[in-house]
Amino acid sequence: MTYSIVMTVLGALFVVAGFIGCVIPALPGPILAFVAIVLVLLPGGWALLPVWLTVVLGVAALAVTLLDNALPALSSRRAGASKAGIWGSIIGMIVGSFLTPLGTIIGAFVGAYLGELLFNKENEEPLKAAIAVFKGTIAGIVLKLAVTSIIAFFFVRSAILLFQ
Repeated sequence: MTYSIVMTVLGALFVVAGFIGCVIPALPGPILAFVAIVLVLLPGGWALLPVWLTVVLGVAALAVTLLDNALPALSSRRAGASKAGIWGSIIGMIVGSFLTPLGTIIGAFVGAYLGELLFNKENEEPLKAAIAVFKGTIAGIVLKLAVTSIIAFFFVRSAILLFQ
């Protein structure tokens, strides 16, 4: 019973870290939340969550994490952004995440804009590129939050079943 409690508490911490990781680019939020599922399944076994569902949740966590890295770049490419805008967005997200919770989003936008403005003189519409990076960043965050929420639901459900 003590083992189950420890694993559930650790899992809950991973779920919280997962939600934080959805907005902080340095943390793979959905993957951290998926670790919570694994932690609760260790003492409870596969009776808590079918193997196929566990695999689907793990694949979804990995896929949305990879997609999150690609969305800003894909959306900015369509708007004519350069590598400077993309790198500016990444640097802005990292710097912004240390300033405020919304700093990640604001930092991505400002970083992309400054990257285009300062290092891509040929781009006549740096604001268009920055908005595209911003949209891609928001889309990635929303997708990560959605998958992390689903994983959190199954974690809570599994934890409740574990203690019945």
